[in-house]
Amino acid sequence: MTGPIRILVVDDHPIVRSGIIGLLGTTSDLKVVGEASTGTEAVELALKLKPDLVLMDLRMPDIDGDEATAIILKQLPDTKVLILTTYDSDESILTAIEAGASGYLLKAAPQEELLAGIRSVASGEVVLAPRIASLLVSRVRRPKSPSLSSRETEILRLVAEGMSNPEIASKLFVAEATVKTHLLHAFEKLEVNDRTRAVTRAMELNIL
Repeated sequence: MTGPIRILVVDDHPIVRSGIIGLLGTTSDLKVVGEASTGTEAVELALKLKPDLVLMDLRMPDIDGDEATAIILKQLPDTKVLILTTYDSDESILTAIEAGASGYLLKAAPQEELLAGIRSVASGEVVLAPRIASLLVSRVRRPKSPSLSSRETEILRLVAEGMSNPEIASKLFVAEATVKTHLLHAFEKLEVNDRTRAVTRAMELNIL
């Protein structure tokens, strides 16, 4: 990249926005070409200015940063977006990454970390705050809940209501052997050996 990195700063808080612009103004290789206070304004200015990088807040009054990010990147695939926010929940991180953001930093980050992050994202790298990276790793490593079929879930729900196998078979118009087969499959998936534990385990996993 020749010349300074052209940046659009997006944040709905004027004081925060001014502070970021002031910080970027202390460097020779970073240049603020515009500022926006809403997601809609961010999209409009990005399409007009075609910045190298958009420094994007996540929560804004009209459309959020993840939605604005997706719109901008659809129109300007060469532009990079770096999320700068106070939010570090799993859902916020994933929606931003899925929208196409190349980085996710927290506003509490040291100034040098922010400046380095901007330069790295502009050069094509992905940048995540240490806490964000840890959250993503934990989410990936988190054991997945077993996937029960709709019939297995239905039968377990009836078991939870206190119904016996013959009663469940009668209610569902199936053979009692079919009910037993579905229950055995559910036991295996839930890694349990009896009806009571199957129900409690399904509840623990929010399947019931």
